[in-house]
Amino acid sequence: MPIETRAFLGDDFLLDNDFAAQLYHDYAARQPIIDYHNHLSPSDIAANRTFRSITEIWLEGDHYKWRAMRTQGVPEEFITGPGSDWEKFQHWAATVPYTVRNPLFHWTHLELQRYFGIRVLLNPATAADIFAETNAALTSPTLSTQGILQKMHVEVVCTTDDPADSLEAHQFLSSPALAVSSARPLTTVLPTFRPDQAIFIEKEGFSTYIDRLGAAAQIEIRSFQDLLDALERRMDFFHALGCRLSDHGLERLYAAPFTEPEADRIFKKRSSQQPITPQEAELYQSAVLYHLGQGYHRRGWTQQFHLGALRNNNSRMMRRLGPDTGFDSIGDFAQAESLSRFLNSLDRDDRLAKTILYNLNPRDNEVFATMIGNFNDGSMPGKIQWGSAWWFLDQKDGMEKQLNTLSQLGMLSRFVGMLTDSRSFLSFPRHEYFRRILCNLLGREVVSGLLPPDVDLLGHIVADICYRNARDYFGFGENGKL
Repeated sequence: MPIETRAFLGDDFLLDNDFAAQLYHDYAARQPIIDYHNHLSPSDIAANRTFRSITEIWLEGDHYKWRAMRTQGVPEEFITGPGSDWEKFQHWAATVPYTVRNPLFHWTHLELQRYFGIRVLLNPATAADIFAETNAALTSPTLSTQGILQKMHVEVVCTTDDPADSLEAHQFLSSPALAVSSARPLTTVLPTFRPDQAIFIEKEGFSTYIDRLGAAAQIEIRSFQDLLDALERRMDFFHALGCRLSDHGLERLYAAPFTEPEADRIFKKRSSQQPITPQEAELYQSAVLYHLGQGYHRRGWTQQFHLGALRNNNSRMMRRLGPDTGFDSIGDFAQAESLSRFLNSLDRDDRLAKTILYNLNPRDNEVFATMIGNFNDGSMPGKIQWGSAWWFLDQKDGMEKQLNTLSQLGMLSRFVGMLTDSRSFLSFPRHEYFRRILCNLLGREVVSGLLPPDVDLLGHIVADICYRNARDYFGFGENGKL
């Protein structure tokens, strides 16, 4: 007797009942996207890059896929090495069937559907046809970088940029001459200030980086005050190009007591190539973070903190491939006390900027969900946010847990919603994935009698979370303009 099943990735994918489907199709699906944190290349957007193959756009820089391929036993030659586009795609196609129940299985087939209209499953038998069909489609201007942003109704993209970067691509994208040109993308593309290299005083290459930062700021950095002055100049430069967010990727927040003379002594000690202790490093890091936090507040920015990753675990592969190549994991760092001290150090003088906190260890969900309530002060809705499920938690179970915990311990209706945190221009269906999960959670509770069957009320909340909350929180106007 045949078993009745729903269509895989059908119209009501992830939607268990009619109310959930109505919320998604009538309220969530139609919302534009504000992707306020990602690692997309602004140079690729400025150049309106096209891609020679599905391998280039799909596997280039995607450490999620790389980890899966290594687990499958694929040699590095066909992951990040010199293998041909076809060979790498062939190995990815052979890996995909084994990713069942990993979000990669859903993401892969969502992306094939949304960008290429391909509804067959990717596997060794279909690989050649899919390779040919996607490569042919990529010659269309609708699948250039700007074409993709338009196709997916992306209003705003906030890239992640180092203070020492020239922001040449952002200058081009914001130039008055381009504003009246057909070459200007319809999506607003803004930089995000990511000054972690100026914080990691203990790492190799710190002094070299400080020289680079000084050159960008046109300041010879010889003291802690010089460093602060250089960072201030770069914040001004970023702000003039539309930057309204900062971001940090840290194991935990640093909030040790410090004085300016102590921070200066440690900075000069490190600059003269003398070793510093972990305690000295933390004092310096705490001082820099505190001053940066004040700078963000003065400019009306939103500060983001991604906390809890244990990075570059495999030293052999780090030597071979460098960082951000798929050898990071969840860390078990203590978060609550230093997080509270840091936020309070700024809030006690009313200098705490809008803040989004992201945790990587799910054991900290309740810690982060309750921490934000300590510093919401009534000055605006949802000033302090607990961000969407991040990295290893960016999957169905992780998103549901984040949404449930935020609902129970905070206010889901004020949440600023989803982001891709991706290096891939094909990752925007992750917003759809999140939106379907959100609508399904609410729809289930309507059916079970836990929420009223008020489609206007719940639909309004869904539209807020998917788009309007982020638009208002970051101060974006019509079509993502500042």
